[in-house]
Amino acid sequence: MFPSFVNPNWALTRSWLQRLLAFMYLNAFLIAFNQAPALIGEHGLLPMRLYLEQARFTDAPGLFFLHSGDAAIYVVAGLGLLLSTLTLLGAFSRCGLALGAFVWALLWLLYLSFVNAGQTFWGFGWEMLLLELGFLAIFLGPAHIAPPSVMPWLCRWLLFRLMFGAGMIKIRGDSCWLDLSCMFYHYETQPLPNPLSWFFHHLPPWLHRCEVLATHFIELMVPFALFLPKPWRWAAAVITALFQMILILSGNLAWLNFLTLVLCVGCLDDDFFYRYFRVLKFPVGRIDPWFHRGLIPIVTVLLIILSFKPAINLFAHDQKMNASFEPLHIVNTYGAFGSVTRVRHELIIEGTSDDIPIANAHWLPYEFKRKPGAVDLMPQQISPYYFKLDWQIWFAAMTPYSDHPWMLNVVSKLLRGDRLTLGLLANNPFPDKPPRFIRVERYEYHFMPKIFGISGSEGAWWRRHRVDSYLPPLSLNDPSFSELLRKLRWN
Repeated sequence: MFPSFVNPNWALTRSWLQRLLAFMYLNAFLIAFNQAPALIGEHGLLPMRLYLEQARFTDAPGLFFLHSGDAAIYVVAGLGLLLSTLTLLGAFSRCGLALGAFVWALLWLLYLSFVNAGQTFWGFGWEMLLLELGFLAIFLGPAHIAPPSVMPWLCRWLLFRLMFGAGMIKIRGDSCWLDLSCMFYHYETQPLPNPLSWFFHHLPPWLHRCEVLATHFIELMVPFALFLPKPWRWAAAVITALFQMILILSGNLAWLNFLTLVLCVGCLDDDFFYRYFRVLKFPVGRIDPWFHRGLIPIVTVLLIILSFKPAINLFAHDQKMNASFEPLHIVNTYGAFGSVTRVRHELIIEGTSDDIPIANAHWLPYEFKRKPGAVDLMPQQISPYYFKLDWQIWFAAMTPYSDHPWMLNVVSKLLRGDRLTLGLLANNPFPDKPPRFIRVERYEYHFMPKIFGISGSEGAWWRRHRVDSYLPPLSLNDPSFSELLRKLRWN
């Protein structure tokens, strides 16, 4: 017999949850290691040094207050890569309780530093979700310690808020979720389509309406079953997992769906895996009085208190989507696609070496690594990895550049042939010398009715037409442009 503060039916589940979470951390730190210097480094698009000079430590706590240079980025991301790799390989699974908690806490602190200093490039819901689940992982305990009974409930509470919040923001945010037409547009206009997005987009209209109805059921009804006894809880977790797999097949949403799958695992138990996967029995571990009866109740009370505002937000008329109510991102509020874009706009960055930047000058486009550009390039599958600049460019196309001033820094750095910025792109059409002028044009994109066999467009995935000029031709020799960069401290 085990006391009520221990759950012997969650030892195997906990082990898998920890390994999967370690993989998510590994993916996140790899993205930071590869992209953070160009995005928020000393000479990045949004240097965190400038941001942290204006911020208070209590508002954005993190290690980068100690040092905000590129070397610090590589050290923090590199240490995160090392620890997450070792954790994934099980190096800390049987270590002491204090050491295991310290490793998970350090992983959480390292990534918290990126989220709090990363500004718009680290401002997504999946970043906060990783931190929230990562904070729970600190108190899961190593393999030789019995799992605390409250931890499965906290995983269910997190998955509930994630799914139910996404459902509530939809019925409040956009009329197409109520008239069942959102999926007519979503696959074509989502941030980064994948190869199957074209096929999902061309499904029959009646099936698209059924998809919306299924989404409402899965996000608004199924989450309540997470708090019911098995097999209802099992069914809710499995239905949610299948839903996430469909989302993974139909688009690139970074690691949001993958991390939700990890949460689905945490909402199951060992009996589920013993029954359906015939795995070997996993030892439960011993009881640690200080851990189970002392620390875990304190953490639970803290999480309950911090849950008040996110819980109220779920039913608030002005529901916030993907927001934190405290700087440590311990308990957050979530949501996805509260509004669905009806028309896809893409920003095409072009440069010319001609002396005069007239319309018929020899303009050459810069291609991004995954963002649609050339109409004959097939959309790519990339998640759970993703390219942060590609994602932000999708947002930038929706509103004027004044809402996204970092776009001016993109242009400035390309005019200088900046190596780090060019590393974020798929090509450099000016390998020998930077262009004299750069402009940004906005185009409207639509999936082709057919991929092959279209007269004059054989092999094209997209059709497009120019809408307007997003940024006029800019040059470093333009005094007004240089003065604006100077005021923004990017010159």
